[in-house]
Amino acid sequence: MKPTLSHTNASGKANMVDVSNKSTQLRTATASGHITLSAETIQLIRENQMKKGDVLTVAEIAGIQGGKKTSELIPLCHPLQITKLDVKAVLDETGVVVTSMARCAGQTGIEMEAMTAVSVALLTIYDMCKAVDKSMVIGEIRLLEKTKENIEHK
Repeated sequence: MKPTLSHTNASGKANMVDVSNKSTQLRTATASGHITLSAETIQLIRENQMKKGDVLTVAEIAGIQGGKKTSELIPLCHPLQITKLDVKAVLDETGVVVTSMARCAGQTGIEMEAMTAVSVALLTIYDMCKAVDKSMVIGEIRLLEKTKENIEHK
């Protein structure tokens, strides 16, 4: 059987998937990404000496904001009632690792929200550091895990 794309109709045109017949489940997704920075930039972030402020905290907040706006940015994403969105930005030896966890009770997955949160956090780091680092590279954005479980009503 030939695999089919869920976001195209019979004519091959873009189509928002109808999830109205799917059951509501607790859905969780975790994503990560990395931005490579110069040693000088890493030190400035570590010492909170960047002129634009606390890079890691601002990136985490921006990631949360970005994740909440996913359906406005990605044309065929469903708007979801996000129940939890957590973003962490941590310095490593070569830059910053950003991880996110998104959760909802819904009829479709939340992985795009998790990956959007990571992407926006990384872009925020880039923006805050661009005056001192012209060699930054954003990459390795990926879905680490997604789960769904039935919701038991008590």
